[in-house]
Amino acid sequence: MIGNYLIGLREGLEASLVACILIAYLVKTGNRKALVPVWGGIALAVAISLGFGAALQFGSSTLTFQAKEALGGGLSILSVALVTWMVFWMRRTARHLRSDLQGRLDTALAGGAAALVATAFLAVGREGLETSLFIWTAVQATGQGWQPLLGASLGLLTAVALGWLFYRGALRINLARFFTWTGVMLVVVAAGVLAYGFHDLQEADFVPGLHSLAFDISETVPPDSWYGTLLKGIFNFQPNPTVLQVVVWLLYLVPTMTFFLLPTRTSPAPQKTQAPVSP
Repeated sequence: MIGNYLIGLREGLEASLVACILIAYLVKTGNRKALVPVWGGIALAVAISLGFGAALQFGSSTLTFQAKEALGGGLSILSVALVTWMVFWMRRTARHLRSDLQGRLDTALAGGAAALVATAFLAVGREGLETSLFIWTAVQATGQGWQPLLGASLGLLTAVALGWLFYRGALRINLARFFTWTGVMLVVVAAGVLAYGFHDLQEADFVPGLHSLAFDISETVPPDSWYGTLLKGIFNFQPNPTVLQVVVWLLYLVPTMTFFLLPTRTSPAPQKTQAPVSP
């Protein structure tokens, strides 16, 4: 549950901050008439993201066991790839996120309502679709009933509340530091999701080695114990992983975390054109 709360908080806050930056800039520059199409683009992005998550959940329930495991494994790998790319991208561009979005909005203001809807939809929708996919795969990996979904929902609600406080000026966030630290935790969660994704592929007979266990400490860390449940919820920990799961976990976590923690050279902020102000 805690791991899914983190996913909902981190991914939801990205979308929340993007929406707040767009809205605050329009209000600041006196383009309040543009708020309607921007809100329309945001609403469309949220609706499609929720629909995508529902399609994954209800669509997979009609599949055979082997097909469902194959789908879960494939989508787990895809979601980890997307999240990893986003974590590195956000770490590199967090300092310039505001100016980049404002530059896109300036261009959209000159293009009319349709351009504003498209800008808001693309800015928020990318985050929303990625969030739906990663939460779904993480919930499948933990397999703890309704608790992972509750954790993700609470994380999203917290993200909305923090976004509102950010918009009202009651909360100041060092975006670079926030996305760096949450990125570290998200990489750990993603490593567990990736390992479990390969376990799904093993159960679907797409990948061999299902019965080759790396170790089995089920008696020391029972899966139904409070600490076993906690480890499962945060790190997707399994007391009896296969050899392939351990290898995949290490091959992803060690190099990804190493490169993520290396100091990066930040690129200069993009030049922003003057926004047209409504009379």
